[in-house]
Amino acid sequence: MNTYIPPIEFVVDGLISQGLHILSGKPKIGKSWLALLLCLKVATGEKFWNFETKQGTALYLCLEDSFARIQSRLFDLTDDAPPDIHFATMAESIGYGIEEQIANFCSNHPNTKLIVIDTFQKIRTISNDNAYASDYRDISFLKSIADKLKIAIVLIHHLRKQKDDDPMNRVSGTTGITGGADSNFVLDRPKREGTRAKFFCTGRDIEDRSMELNFDRKSKIWDVIADSYETPEILLEDITATVVKFLKDEKCFSGTPAELAQQLSAYTEEEISPIVLSKRLNQNIPELEEFGIRYKSKRSNGKRLIYLNSADSDGNLGIPITVPTDPVSEETVLRDDAEGEF
Repeated sequence: MNTYIPPIEFVVDGLISQGLHILSGKPKIGKSWLALLLCLKVATGEKFWNFETKQGTALYLCLEDSFARIQSRLFDLTDDAPPDIHFATMAESIGYGIEEQIANFCSNHPNTKLIVIDTFQKIRTISNDNAYASDYRDISFLKSIADKLKIAIVLIHHLRKQKDDDPMNRVSGTTGITGGADSNFVLDRPKREGTRAKFFCTGRDIEDRSMELNFDRKSKIWDVIADSYETPEILLEDITATVVKFLKDEKCFSGTPAELAQQLSAYTEEEISPIVLSKRLNQNIPELEEFGIRYKSKRSNGKRLIYLNSADSDGNLGIPITVPTDPVSEETVLRDDAEGEF
């Protein structure tokens, strides 16, 4: 709990993190238009809808299309495609070379952030395993590549024809696909001739949300009309700024997260959860240090305590941080020693 672990990096802030993601939808309803727009926004560093993007190289494996069709679609979306977007219409299958192809591409393009594979079915191999084992193996294989290279891989996939109240249950294949991915997105357009669609999002590192989209037939762009997600009570940047303001006045603090949250309430109109505060401070240690703030956290007598200390304009620290040591009973020492754990 006290170890600083760098937070998960997002390619599309709050939506697509480094890792493996599934975008599913019925055939010919606009998945590829959405994927191409995503690649363009990452390559330019522009916002994808209202989400900030991390600018970098994007590779679109359009395995069911020709270069002529991709070029035609690019002309519909942009006047001039950025140099950081790349395309390929052929790729090897899982376990037969695609991992080397992706690794070589990332080696030649070190700033690669996003790879879209359209479609998942085109790189799969025939297996004698049961359906779940086969699905989970393929997803795990691609996820290991994404994790190793620290990139986001988005797989374009299909939906089953039958209806279900849970859109994630309509993803073609077994739960080995949806369960093995870091996040799942479903694009559902009820009427093929219509322009409205629902975009469902769920994942390990994102908030569950559903968005209502509209497809502009002229610009070929999906736009967000409504979003079910409510803004979190306070952002990471806001917490950092609030702590900096607080320590300019107080110089130092020691106490529980609840006590700190209560004192910070005088510096912000938003209510800060003690749990969220502890998590954000632990994740944001490098940023705090840039402001001359030292942060420590430990458990003492069954309570989690936070220690903060700030330097003034001359670099002088306030009251030094003194972290108390928990008393350890003789019985505990003997038990730990007897179990070979110290």
